[in-house]
Amino acid sequence: MSKTVITFIGAGSAVFTRNIAGDILLRPALADAEIRLMDINPKRLEESEIIVGKMAASLGGKATVKTYSNQREALTGTDFVVCCFQVGGYDPCTITDFEVPKKFGLRQTIADTLGIGGIMRGLRTVPHLWSICEDLTEVAPEAVMLQYVNPMAINTWAIAAKYPHIRQVGLCHSVQGTAFELARDLDIPLKEIRYKAAGINHMAFFTRFEHRQPDGSYKDLYPALKAGYREGRLPKPSHWNPRCPNKVRYEMLTRLDYFVTESSEHFAEYTPYFIKRDRPDLIEKFGIPLDEYPVRCVEQIENWEKEAEKLKTEDAPKLKDSHEYASQIINSIVTGEPSVIYGNIGNKGYIPQLPEGCAVEVPVLVDHNGLQPTVVTDIPPQLVALMRTNINVQDLTVQALLTEDVRHIYHAAMLDPHTAAELDLDQIWELVSDLLEAHGKWNPEWARSGLKKAS
Repeated sequence: MSKTVITFIGAGSAVFTRNIAGDILLRPALADAEIRLMDINPKRLEESEIIVGKMAASLGGKATVKTYSNQREALTGTDFVVCCFQVGGYDPCTITDFEVPKKFGLRQTIADTLGIGGIMRGLRTVPHLWSICEDLTEVAPEAVMLQYVNPMAINTWAIAAKYPHIRQVGLCHSVQGTAFELARDLDIPLKEIRYKAAGINHMAFFTRFEHRQPDGSYKDLYPALKAGYREGRLPKPSHWNPRCPNKVRYEMLTRLDYFVTESSEHFAEYTPYFIKRDRPDLIEKFGIPLDEYPVRCVEQIENWEKEAEKLKTEDAPKLKDSHEYASQIINSIVTGEPSVIYGNIGNKGYIPQLPEGCAVEVPVLVDHNGLQPTVVTDIPPQLVALMRTNINVQDLTVQALLTEDVRHIYHAAMLDPHTAAELDLDQIWELVSDLLEAHGKWNPEWARSGLKKAS
């Protein structure tokens, strides 16, 4: 039996590569895998090679670790490709996505999924994902693409629209991460909880969240979550981010009756309710960390540089499960052992209430047959309506990319809930033009000039 070949595109995302590669190496069926690391940054690639190589050696050295600077070479004959790159990086592109909107009074928290920041990130990211699809079509047509790049929904939709033959799934840890966090809030072991979620990436909702009782029955946990928030006992300090108390999602639970699967700092900018330049009291009340993503980027860069220096002389850290889905998917396809993950995939009736072709996040069965999405038909109408406000922005961004019509970028920004709540039409138009100009070469050529005024 031949070795399983797994290629990381953007392997210089060293912490992420370390976690996913570690998960893979811990799987007995994948212990002798060939792991290919590809990146355009030689220094970060070398650092990833050192850590993955040490992890492999600590487990007996059965796995093979190779590095590449050429994408097509890295993909040739691969079985799986893990996408984990960031086009334009923190500096300059993320900085630009935050600083230019600030001049218009538009503040953001994460800016990588929706909003004006998400639109711009999609514009510069999708063309490279398409280049991977082009290469896979030529050199590894049966490979499975595990896509971890944001903006997840825009990316997944754009790939499915232009390269429907590519076997792909967009992956995020928001569903399992939120389940863990809610179980911790309620002091209930996660293994005793049964849940079901569906929707779109970063705006899926738990349609069921229940606790198994001693007699085998299940108890609905939503009353306990609502009571805890109403009485001021919940949320507890965030396990993931001490800067954000997670009040936004609990507040939305009281309004919508269901809990959303992405963090409060993310969700605050997907809606028009929480970040308002003339309402600093809202920012304080809900503990919304403005400019959160740049702070994280700086911290992560500093932490990794320290860790990378240590790893050059020390042994690899002890491996532990990161709870990401990648190794689970690869293991199920290779061995046939069935598993269920939550994945983002082009909508082919999987959620009939949402537009055909958009990217939906649903339970997915994985085994020798590959990825088999589940049909979900019971999402409450208020949740579907809220999802559609985000889908409109995703749709127009994808249409801009597919048709190379720069006007659709402006249309996407006009329909974005947070942007439209803060800026008038002239401001939105000027903001988009300024961002297109500021990003310059990072945008596809057809979008670089933008439009200075409506015509």
